[in-house]
Formats: sequence, structure tokens, C-alpha cells
Amino acid sequence: MTSVPQQTSPDPRRATRFPVDFETICEIHPDQEIRVKISNISAHGMMLGDVLDMAKGDRIIVRLPVAGRIEAYLVWAHEGRCGFEFERVIREPDFVAMLDKINSL
Repeated sequence: MTSVPQQTSPDPRRATRFPVDFETICEIHPDQEIRVKISNISAHGMMLGDVLDMAKGDRIIVRLPVAGRIEAYLVWAHEGRCGFEFERVIREPDFVAMLDKINSL
């Protein structure tokens, strides 16, 4: 029996994070939107400076420039901050364009 090497995916926690100060809208439920402030962002996820009344694994849809609407799920919450992982990775050209847009606002 031949053993197949186990595939590992990159750890999104090791992705380069970029500090930002960006307010946007998140959809928590189909009928509920809230305004949040993103404190840092990577192609894999984001950290909010806001505490949301959510449990680990709960999902939101965040509106981002260039990348558009992207689903994210709560990974952690601690001391007034919370971290979300995006359902999909933002492609590098879109991510760079998004950062340029955020930093120009």
C-alpha cells in the first residue's frame, strides 16, 4: 500500500495583514445590516475593531471595494476585536486594487 502525502493548505493566519481604518456595511441576516470598522485585512480575512454579538462560526457578508460582497465567518473574538476568515481568497490583483481604493478614501 502506497501512502499518499497529505496536502496542506496555507495557514491564513500567516497571511500578511495590512492595517486599515475602513468603515463598511456587513449583512448579518438577510434583513439586517450593520456598519463596522475594519482594522486590518489580508487576502484571507479581516479583523474588526467592533464586537459583534455572534458565535464562532457565524457568517456575515461584508462589502469591500473591488472585491465586492464576500462571505466571512467568525474565527475568534477577544477584548473588543473579532477576526473573520473569508469564504474565498481575494485574488492578488483585486486585493492590491482594493487596498489602493481603501487607502485613498
